[in-house]
Amino acid sequence: MKVAEAVGRALSASGISHVFGVVGSGNFHLTNAMVAAGSRFVAARHEGGAATMADAYARMSGTVAALSVHQGPGLTNAVTGVAEAAKSRTPLLVLAAEVTRPTSNFHVDQEALARAVGAATARVTSAEDAVEQACEAMRRALHERRTVLLNLPLEVQTLDMPDGAPIPAPPPARRAVEPAASDVTALAEVLERARRPVFVAGRGSRTRGGRDALTALAERHGALLATSAVARGLFHGNPWSLDVSGGFSSPLAAELIQAADVIVGWGCALNMWTMRHGRLIGPEATVVQVDDDASALGTHREVHLGVTGDVELTARRLLETGGGPRQGYRSADIATAIAERVRRRDVPYEDTSSRERIDPRTLSIALDDILPGERVIGVDSGNFMGYPSMYLLVPDQDGFCFTQAFQSIGLGLATTIGAALAQPDRLPVAALGDGGALMGAAELDTVRRLGLPMVVVVYNDDAYGAEVHHFGPDGHPLDTVEFPPTDIAAVARGYGFEAVTVRTRTDLKAVEDWVAGPRSAPLLIDAKVVRDHGAWWLEEAFHGH
Repeated sequence: MKVAEAVGRALSASGISHVFGVVGSGNFHLTNAMVAAGSRFVAARHEGGAATMADAYARMSGTVAALSVHQGPGLTNAVTGVAEAAKSRTPLLVLAAEVTRPTSNFHVDQEALARAVGAATARVTSAEDAVEQACEAMRRALHERRTVLLNLPLEVQTLDMPDGAPIPAPPPARRAVEPAASDVTALAEVLERARRPVFVAGRGSRTRGGRDALTALAERHGALLATSAVARGLFHGNPWSLDVSGGFSSPLAAELIQAADVIVGWGCALNMWTMRHGRLIGPEATVVQVDDDASALGTHREVHLGVTGDVELTARRLLETGGGPRQGYRSADIATAIAERVRRRDVPYEDTSSRERIDPRTLSIALDDILPGERVIGVDSGNFMGYPSMYLLVPDQDGFCFTQAFQSIGLGLATTIGAALAQPDRLPVAALGDGGALMGAAELDTVRRLGLPMVVVVYNDDAYGAEVHHFGPDGHPLDTVEFPPTDIAAVARGYGFEAVTVRTRTDLKAVEDWVAGPRSAPLLIDAKVVRDHGAWWLEEAFHGH
């Protein structure tokens, strides 16, 4: 057996069920070995799409996913998706063939490339150690929640494995970090004094156990519940949920968070997006952060108390301290206000739709009513992104995949493909701008080839809308960010989609028909949206540039 085959078999045995990629000569045998050992290979049309699919799959499945790429350009094509995964601390294993001769046209310093975007690195160096080195990279991705590049030199891949070389056992599950008793006591004292506590749950809370523990703790202390964007849906259906904290917040949610006297970030970075550059934190508020990574505490925001511990474990230790229920922030008036005004769709607006273009708010509200509730939504980046993110409801934390740590456009379609494969019983909905849709259009083929019953919604303003609305008011020329109209519906039909162009609310009848029908082909909605105003969250976003 060659090293390539042995490594592939071992990685499959270690728990990698899905590997995404584009196969070339350098990763051909490795990928085939993983497939033969039981892993599913998902072929993308571009390595960048494959990287993002793998990232999204890992996020929505709670497992380590793998990306398999050719040496040199295979990896460089994937770098943006790898950067997004690394910044998001996605447990992802990047398997890259490697040439070590500097004279090769495929040669780049792959290790330096990975480090430059925040990924960890490893390398297979010999036949004797290959399997253990590969499995150690897998363990690191799992236990450290890291994106890890495993370089596989071509000359090592072709070596013969020693006779009788064992395949290591799968790595044990990641162990939850127990909080210190003194930290639990300190946080309990903070919560006992709180009159208007708000819990903000982030990526580290995105489990059913975390949700249940936080819900019970919030009930005891009368806390309102919010999430960062990546954890949206965690508290769906809870009458005390404020939905998303940050730039996407409704006016009511922002008002209530700003008035909190205690804010606890649970597995949440409390970064500039989630806290609106700190403006959601009142001057007298006590800020607490709970995270199982001690280095994350206070990274983005000064905190009065930092607790190193797993979110669910920490919440349950607090519940064990006893104490009776308190009203806290939960009054009848607050309950009424949340019921009536916390959703974005309940915020009044002037509908600026015309006969040629539809208001993105009107479009999003209508789609929310038409599309089935059991959905998983992936969102690209751009001026439009707040509309699907906040107007389309999601059933739980597994209904929303938000690959925005790097703020790259063009990732939304691949994001939704990965999320759809991880949540196969839900309707996948990809929300894209026209710029991101055209960047990622090659993966329309992947949607059709995989038979995914996906709805792709393109908020099409024929421009890079964020730049138009940021620079346009100051009189800057916009020729570089505006484009002639593109018939994206026709492009989708070429890939085998059903497609509809939407200019008015009545055009959405075709979407209703598709939902009611056999859904034998995916659907693309080319929505010609108005371009007379920027999204409510846009200027907030540009403060961070």
